[in-house]
Amino acid sequence: MATLAIDAIRRYEANLDPVLNDLPVIAADIIYEGAAVGDNGSGLARPLVAGDPFYGFAHRQCDNSAGAASAKNVRVRQRGLVELPVVGATSAADIGDTVYASDDDTFTKTASTNTPIGKIARWVSGTNCIVAFEAVQMRSL
Repeated sequence: MATLAIDAIRRYEANLDPVLNDLPVIAADIIYEGAAVGDNGSGLARPLVAGDPFYGFAHRQCDNSAGAASAKNVRVRQRGLVELPVVGATSAADIGDTVYASDDDTFTKTASTNTPIGKIARWVSGTNCIVAFEAVQMRSL
C-alpha cells in the first residue's frame, strides 16, 4: 500500500474510551483521518514514515498544506483496538505478534526498519486483525 491520499475510516472497538491528544503538525502537509501518525524527529506530527516513533491514529483530517510548522494540531487516538489489514497475518496463531507500520497506511508483521505500533489481539479473516495499539508517549518506561 502507499501513503494515504484520502481519509481512511477505521473501525475501532467500542470497549475502550479513546485517549486523545492534540499534537503540532509539520509544515506543508496533510494528515488524513485514520492515518498512522509519526514523530518527524523534532517533535512534530506527520504521516508516519518507517522508523518514526508512533504517535497514534489521526482522529480526523488535519490540513496544514499551506501552513508553517506547528500552525495546526492533529488530534490522535493514542491507545485502543483497531481493525487493520496486517501483511503476514493468516490465522489465530498470529495473536500476540507485534504489528509494525511502514507508512501511514501499511501494516505488517515484518520488523525491518518499520515502526512498532501494537500487537494482534484477534484475527478476523484473511489478513484483517484487531490490533491493540499504543502510542510511544503512553507506553510505560
